[in-house]
Amino acid sequence: MSNQRQTMLISGKVQGVYYRASAAEKAQQIGVTGYAQNLSDGRVKLVAEGSPAQLTSFRQWCHDGPPAAEVDMVNATEGAATGEFTGFEVR
Repeated sequence: MSNQRQTMLISGKVQGVYYRASAAEKAQQIGVTGYAQNLSDGRVKLVAEGSPAQLTSFRQWCHDGPPAAEVDMVNATEGAATGEFTGFEVR
């Protein structure tokens, strides 16, 4: 099955708790490409591309995040992968 893209908006106590760095580490372990970015409203935006199984695993991790995070909600939208990423970066 071909790769897909998920854009996730993570709400809660997710800034200042190493959420982006931990997400990048997890993405690299799973083999997902994309990026993590803080938003001005306190959320974290993740754009991830990978197989459906990889994205499911990554999204499940996002519901918990790193130990200091308190995730309230993960809002995910799916789309077609563009293949524009070569790794996973923190922006």
